[in-house]
This record gives sequence, structure tokens and C-alpha cells, in this order.
Amino acid sequence: MTGDGARLSGPAYGPASGGPATTLVVLLHGLGADGNDLIGLAPHFARALPDAAFIAPNAPEPCDMAPMGYQWFSLQLADETRRLAAIRRSGRLLDRFLDDALSAHGLTEDRLALVGFSQGTMMALFAAPRRTAPCAGVLGYSGRLEGAGLLAAEARVRPPVVLIHGDADPLLPIDRLEHARRGLEANGFRVSAHIRPGLGHSIDEAGLEIGGRFLAERLGAADG
Repeated sequence: MTGDGARLSGPAYGPASGGPATTLVVLLHGLGADGNDLIGLAPHFARALPDAAFIAPNAPEPCDMAPMGYQWFSLQLADETRRLAAIRRSGRLLDRFLDDALSAHGLTEDRLALVGFSQGTMMALFAAPRRTAPCAGVLGYSGRLEGAGLLAAEARVRPPVVLIHGDADPLLPIDRLEHARRGLEANGFRVSAHIRPGLGHSIDEAGLEIGGRFLAERLGAADG
């Protein structure tokens, strides 16, 4: 098990403009993948955000359900108490990573956006509300909301959230989208939810366009 003294790291991209970063986008991968899985989204989002730095940290634990890749927490933890404890451990590491990345680029929290896929979405939705200042926004693909019942007591900030989910997802059924939307909205979050017809556990071009517009709106287009 990875201790809290560990540090996250992973591939980076940009800024595409070649200048200093004015915004930071952190991409959180899914179960059994690594940072390389999502850093490939950076060139697409960089079209609207040429001054953004993109970082995709590897999750802290080797995946226990695959021969390679990483996990933010084990899906074999069926007991919710144990699962949430594991999520909190990874959340502390993610918090430290975000603090370090913002400091390294000389940026404040309002210039940060989190983008997650699957388990990465779960981590983004868990970590962002518990930080001391609100980030610019959370973009979540094909995920779910963990610890919804804890938000009333634990949410310190409420950044805007966009959720995108395929209605043919065999791993995380589409009802997870509605559960997440309801749980967040009941706790004062502004949520925009998008269902992609016929899409499985994946990200399609339309989802990228929706996400790109959200990031540009929240972080500011290049011509500002």
C-alpha cells in the first residue's frame, strides 16, 4: 500500500503557445491505465487553451485487477467504509500534487481545472469539493460519485461540474450519471449532465467538444 509520503508524477504537455502557463489542467486516468492514457487529450483541449499546462499523474497504486497500470483505489473493496478510506488516502496525495503543481506554475486555484475518466472522475469529484478554495471546474467522463452522503458535512467549496456519460456503458451504467447529478445538486453544486447515445465506457468526439467548451469558458479563451 502506498503511504502518504509518496509523490505523484506523470506525463505533461504544453503550454502549446510556448509561453508560461496561465492555466493548469490536471487529467486523472481510470483503473488499470496511467497518465499516458489521458495526456493524449491535451492537444485537443489546447486548441482553445494554448497557454494551459496539462499534467496527467499516475495513480499511486499498482492495479490489483490487471497486469499493468495503476489504480486510485481498489474496486475489490466492496465495503464502503474501507473504500472511502482508500479514496481519502489517494485524495491526500492528489491534494499535495495539485498544491505543488499550482505552486510550480505560480497559479492560483481559480486557474485550475480537473478532468477525470472513470475512476479518475470519482477522484476529481471527491477531491475538488474538499479543497480549501474552489478550482475553476471539474469535467468528468464515465464516472460516479463516491461518498455522496458525506458532501453535506465535508464539502468546503462547490466548483461547477460537467458530467458526460455514454448510455451504453457496460462498466458504469448510465444511472450513475443521474445519481452523481442528484447528489451534487442536492449539496449546492451547479451540474451540467450530458448523455451520449450509443457510447460505451469511452470518450467520443462530441464529448470532447462539450468538455473543451467548458474548459475554455471556465479558464478563459486565449484571446481572453
